Amino acid sequence: MFLIRSGAIEGFEQLVNQLGHNPASLLAQSGFSSAQLRDPNTYISYTRLADLLDNAALVCGVPLFGLRLAAAQSVLALGEIALSIRQQPTLADALAYSNHHIRLHAYGINVKQVPRRDTLELHLSFDFSNATGLTQLMQLSAGQAFNLVSQMADDTGSALKLHLPQAAAAQSAELPGSYRGHVQYGCEFGGVSFPLSWLARKPQYDEQLLREHFQQRIRLLESIYPDDLQAQVRHLISNLLPSGECSIERVAAGLNLQPRVLQKRLQREHVSFRELLQQTRLEIAQRNLQHGQLSITELALNLGYAEVAVFSRNFKRWTGVSPREWKARHQGDTGQE
Repeated sequence: MFLIRSGAIEGFEQLVNQLGHNPASLLAQSGFSSAQLRDPNTYISYTRLADLLDNAALVCGVPLFGLRLAAAQSVLALGEIALSIRQQPTLADALAYSNHHIRLHAYGINVKQVPRRDTLELHLSFDFSNATGLTQLMQLSAGQAFNLVSQMADDTGSALKLHLPQAAAAQSAELPGSYRGHVQYGCEFGGVSFPLSWLARKPQYDEQLLREHFQQRIRLLESIYPDDLQAQVRHLISNLLPSGECSIERVAAGLNLQPRVLQKRLQREHVSFRELLQQTRLEIAQRNLQHGQLSITELALNLGYAEVAVFSRNFKRWTGVSPREWKARHQGDTGQE
């Protein structure tokens, strides 16, 4: 199954409302609901999302709906990975990190780096298609790639291009201001391109973006888990684990607390951060081994382990059996009599 984080269409409902249409109706036609979009890290069907975007473009009469949506988003639409890659030493390292962890954001998208003279092209492709050839999904994805590269390189000059395979006739539609002068139509690929020399640049760090991320997290957690500190901590742990940077400092920041204050509050509830981290890892591991499609190597990566052997050793200590043995015993078991 092809899946993507619901955060990828951040701002969808607001945009559809602005265009004078009913977002709830459009979501329902594609089998979604507003509740599914509340948590940006909920995985939803990638193929149905592609159809949703095409339908929204048709109903709203906006041929560049995908670009309009991308232009209204921050790079946080890509989730935790957008924060982690900005901490890499160079743009080249950031792209390598992104390629290695892309499945934390979506299953079914591929990014290929193609050097061409003094330019690097990032070709986006998908493992599925639909009736339109994924026209709107390509717009959205290319726009998000453009947003990320422009912010990391701190450059919105004409050297950064946004490539779309669709016909040039779309130029007659209203183009978001941030993309004017950058979009090229009728291309052999969808994606972005920029000077090879940018690869040596250090990605720009955006403190405001980090604060915005944590503010969003706090609002979300307070709405989903009011007055339940342990549930809030476990939720943040599950979102931070794939980045490999899950620490009490990061979790405390997500709750707008000092680490020492968080430790004391957890102690009053007779639990430690380490215990919640282990419980969360075990639950995610068991859920994926029983119902998921990730390999054990991919699962270990998603749980923040640099080595599969370390994950396997810990899992056996928790359950008494290896991940492979546990999967063989429980896969397909619904837990019902």
